[in-house]
Amino acid sequence: MNIEEAIVKCEIALKQIKQYDPDPYYVNYFFNQFIVSITQIIEGIFEEANRDFGLFVLEQISEKKLYEKAKMKNDVNAIKFLDWYSEKYIEEHKNPYPDFINKIRHFKNKFNKLPEIKIMIRALDRYKDDVNQEIKVNLSNEKIRSKDELQIEINRQLPIFLEVINHKRHEKNEPKVKENQTITSAFTSIENYQDIEIAYATEIYIPVIKRLVEESRKKIKELIR
Repeated sequence: MNIEEAIVKCEIALKQIKQYDPDPYYVNYFFNQFIVSITQIIEGIFEEANRDFGLFVLEQISEKKLYEKAKMKNDVNAIKFLDWYSEKYIEEHKNPYPDFINKIRHFKNKFNKLPEIKIMIRALDRYKDDVNQEIKVNLSNEKIRSKDELQIEINRQLPIFLEVINHKRHEKNEPKVKENQTITSAFTSIENYQDIEIAYATEIYIPVIKRLVEESRKKIKELIR
């Protein structure tokens, strides 16, 4: 699969996540596809570098294997690219949401699964340090059994959520959240990132990975001239 195809798959997965949100089964399924596609894009960058620098790494390509081959061949330009890429990748993942996706990707690669997903109520208009309220619903084969059951639980939890979030917002002179200004969505946590909305994080990450691809290709062309 080439990079462009993998990017399209990411965009399709994001649409599917939004469509099925907050159902944990389907969000997990399409988020998994999203993470797999991100890994394919990153591998695609290394494959293009391998081809364009003529490193001829034949086995499964990785950043480490490319660097070892570049050092062995004393390919200064390939080494420059890999050093640049390493710094660029770190730079692109300094912000919380890209770093969250990066940690999810490493978790997936290590354990071949994603962290547990939960359904939460949040305010439609986000403010920094807003709280979210978890909703416990009965699932059937990890899927929401019915929208009615979900709505019953939302109605039960909503007053508590509104009381807590509006208390915090009042302390910060932020707008009050009304009953019709809330939404339910799928969230997950990993390491120091607690209760991150999956659809929001994936949407933010797509421009990051596109930029990484574009600038990597530009850097490769610059070095092989």
